[in-house]
Amino acid sequence: MELRHLRYFITVAESGSFSAAAEKLFISQPPLSMQIKQLEEEVGVPLLTRLPRGVRLTQAGIRFLEESKAILNHIERAKDLAKHEDNEHGGLLSIGFVPSASHTVLPKLISKLRSLRPNIEIKVKEMVTAEQITAIEEHKIDVGIARPSTVTRNNTNIVAELNDPFCLALPLHHPLAKQKSLTLDQAEHEPFVFFTRFIAHAYYDQIIGLCIDAGFFPKTQCEASTIYGVLDLVSSGLGVAIVPASTVLLSTKNVQIVPLKNPSRPSGIALMHSEESDNAIIKLASSCMKEALSEIEAETRERLML
Repeated sequence: MELRHLRYFITVAESGSFSAAAEKLFISQPPLSMQIKQLEEEVGVPLLTRLPRGVRLTQAGIRFLEESKAILNHIERAKDLAKHEDNEHGGLLSIGFVPSASHTVLPKLISKLRSLRPNIEIKVKEMVTAEQITAIEEHKIDVGIARPSTVTRNNTNIVAELNDPFCLALPLHHPLAKQKSLTLDQAEHEPFVFFTRFIAHAYYDQIIGLCIDAGFFPKTQCEASTIYGVLDLVSSGLGVAIVPASTVLLSTKNVQIVPLKNPSRPSGIALMHSEESDNAIIKLASSCMKEALSEIEAETRERLML
C-alpha cells in the first residue's frame, strides 16, 4: 500500500464518484478505479459501494477514510517538524484559539514568540475549546488557547491560566452603565445579545446557565459570531451581553463594560497542550503565555478600575 492509494481513496470518497475524483486528480477514470480495487483487495474488505451514479462508503470505508486522513495529517506534520528541527531560532508551532482570544491573547503570544524566535513558523486556526482538545489528542495542533471551564478535559495540561470573570456589556447611555458593578438579575428584563450557539455552543450554554442561576431566562434579541459583532450590536442599542472582562481591552466605542458581582460560573482563558508533550517550543509558548496573561490581567484591572 502506498500513500497515493490513500490520497486516491480520500478523493473518491469526498467526491462521491470516480469520474469527479479522476478530474480532480488529473488522471483517467479506469486506472483510478483499478487503484481503488487493488486497495480494497489489500485491505480485505469493500470500502465503497458502487452505485449506478457514483459511490457510497461502506461502514468499513467510513472508518478507513478517517484513519487515512489521520495518517496523511501525521505525515505532513512530521515533514513540517523535520524541516524546522535544526533551526534553533525557528521551529513550528500550531495554535488553536477560541474566537474571544483573537484580538487580545493571540496577538500578544505571537509577538512574544517572534521576539524570542524570529524565524518561528506559526500556524493558527480558530476552534472552540472542545475542538481544540480533540485536535491536541490527534496531534493536529500543538497548543490551544481555550476556555477550559466550558468542557471536560482529557489528557490535556493547563500550563497558564487567567481568571477572566464575566462582565455585562451595555450601551454607553444605558441607565445601568453608570454602575461600578452589577448583579446579573438587574438585567433580567433586558434583551440579550449572544454568541451564535452553533459556533460556540458550550460558551452559549454557560451564559444561559448564568442567567438561570440568577433567576431568569434571558430574552435573546440577536446573535453574532464574533466578539466584535456582539459589541457592535450592543453599541447599536439592540441589547446587553455577557462577556469576559478582557473584552474591555478591545475598541468598545459606545459600549460600557461593567463587572458582575460574584458570577455563579467561572470564566477563564488558558493555554492547553498534551500531557505527553515535552517539546521545547511548547515550553517556550507556555512561558510566553504566562507573560501575556499577566499583562492582560493588569491592563484589564486598570481599565475596569478594580
